[in-house]
Amino acid sequence: MNAERRGLILVVAVLAFSAALGAVYGPSVKATTASADDYQTAVRNFTRVLDVVQTNYAQPVDTDKAIYQGAIPGMLRMLDPHSNFFDARQFALLREDQRGKYYGVGMVVAPRENHTVVITPYVGAPAYKAGIRPGDLISKVDEKSTDGLSTSEVADLLKGPKGTPVKITILREGYSEPLIFNVVRDEIPRHSVDSSFLLRPGIGYIRLSSFNETTDREVAEALKQLNAASLDGLIFDMRGNPGGLLNEAVAVSDMFLEKNQLIVSHHGRSSQERRYYAIRGNQGVTVPLVILINSNSASATEIVSGAVQDHDRGLIVGEQSFGKGLVQTVTPLSENTGLALTTARYYTPSGRLIQRDYKSVSLYEYHYNRKGPEHPTEIKLTDSGRQVTGGGGITPDLLVVAPKFTKFQETLLRNDVLFAYEAGVGGFTRYYLGTKPEITKQFEVNAAVMEEFRGYLSRKNIRYTEPEMAENLAWTQRKIKQEVFLSTFGLQESLKVQLESDPQVLKAVEAVPQARALYENARKVIAQRNGLPAEQP
Repeated sequence: MNAERRGLILVVAVLAFSAALGAVYGPSVKATTASADDYQTAVRNFTRVLDVVQTNYAQPVDTDKAIYQGAIPGMLRMLDPHSNFFDARQFALLREDQRGKYYGVGMVVAPRENHTVVITPYVGAPAYKAGIRPGDLISKVDEKSTDGLSTSEVADLLKGPKGTPVKITILREGYSEPLIFNVVRDEIPRHSVDSSFLLRPGIGYIRLSSFNETTDREVAEALKQLNAASLDGLIFDMRGNPGGLLNEAVAVSDMFLEKNQLIVSHHGRSSQERRYYAIRGNQGVTVPLVILINSNSASATEIVSGAVQDHDRGLIVGEQSFGKGLVQTVTPLSENTGLALTTARYYTPSGRLIQRDYKSVSLYEYHYNRKGPEHPTEIKLTDSGRQVTGGGGITPDLLVVAPKFTKFQETLLRNDVLFAYEAGVGGFTRYYLGTKPEITKQFEVNAAVMEEFRGYLSRKNIRYTEPEMAENLAWTQRKIKQEVFLSTFGLQESLKVQLESDPQVLKAVEAVPQARALYENARKVIAQRNGLPAEQP
């Protein structure tokens, strides 16, 4: 089937699907005939335009690109910012994210100075077992050079069926010749719980990065390992979590709420409202809860945060969340593509709309220039009578803004100075590790390390002043230690270093007693309202 025919069939399929939804959710049965006529006219007009373009445009036209990246996304953007079309590659990645697994070698890669560099292999994954290290530069996959390829293209080359071999050619600092690793692909889990550990005695920490098909099990396992029922407090970090599957957000909320408490509801144009309740309840896990969110916390993250806040189950700390409260129904289409179409809106237990305004701003402003809830559209009450706002995401109970980078910090980050690989002018950590036979967890960035760092900056021609160095000393020491721990001990140990001075995490720990008092008071209020004796958590 040629590209023109394929593209036309796909457009017709999307239009037909949209027309069908219009028939199901439309305002009146009388409009059905007119809608069908409009649909037929739209298809004919599109076909004519496509034919004229194909025949007369000044250069040959990539029809797949024009339709997949132009016509269909353009149509969906007229509806809302989250209805979306996925080409075959995007749809495959979406399904990977939802399933919580893929098949490949298991490592995090990133672009650095026009190359693809290994950030870290997953512990126990094929890449880790083969001996690939953070900082390694991927020069070939099988016999295909990575020059000119994007990081996503390199990642695609590394993926493949379980049990199939792949040859990875690596450039590593200190080695004059390329290193060749023959790796056998395996199933690689996409964990939604990145880390879980005791932040300090009695205070547990769980970092949740997404909501996929394994999230419920992963969070339950993390709570079990932390022995959550015996903790004095739990920090649940969902900063940067873009969301995911609705049923997983409901399951996670269920772990903390009381049985039969409302978690979320949704309804759309002429569609029946659906309400989701806690089925199991917290089963005795009444640990004081503090949830961390920021401007990139969205969708399922906002469902959990909104339910916890409305029921006074815990405190929300950090920054205003994204404000995505539109329900997308994902439908597979022809040619292994898919359509995510908005069919309803989410509401928190108190009735707050999570979705913020998108009709009076540009698409760019909606995604990248968020200003927060200057004029909240709703004011609702939590279980204990606290006021909370709606119509613009979840507003934290305790607002703590993440610090911005200084000019000095931006210079080091832009030039990759601190990272554990050599790329352009970057790579102090890799250079430093190459001079030390062994690093232990007692490692600290002392005056001697900083003296080597100054010498490295000088050799790499990175200019700075001593006042700048003094002002940013603590930050620089912490970043160097993070990178050293990442290369030596892995992601979780590096994260622990980062959190030691994270102002939002420090505020969350400080807020644990307040979260306990809030929860106890809410239980008393509810008990009095129901004429029952209050239970102590």
